[in-house]
Amino acid sequence: MSIIRKNEDREKVLLEQRFGGPGVVDVTKIINSDDELYGKGRLFNDNILEKNCGIGFHMHNGDGEIYYIVSGEAEYEDNDHSITTLHPGDVTITYSGEGHGITNVKDEPCRMIALILYDER
Repeated sequence: MSIIRKNEDREKVLLEQRFGGPGVVDVTKIINSDDELYGKGRLFNDNILEKNCGIGFHMHNGDGEIYYIVSGEAEYEDNDHSITTLHPGDVTITYSGEGHGITNVKDEPCRMIALILYDER
């Protein structure tokens, strides 16, 4: 049987100063457990970053993370600490052993999807 999870039934949480980042991240969990990703990952979330809110720079070890920007803009800090402005439709991939962070500095909220998959290479 398929799982159908209506938006209003999803778990929503507010994460303050995630990895030391500024402000609050408004998170809606798209999946609720590793099992829903066949044990291949641990996170699939819809995130909203209001102005001056973000996820601080952090490393990935044993897993990698993909960000997909749905709307708005954000400043992305890459593994080498360079900063790139992300726009709707942009995708970032951070592999195991690398790090990243993201902050919205614009007035419009930034909505992004985050997916963390385990490194099984």
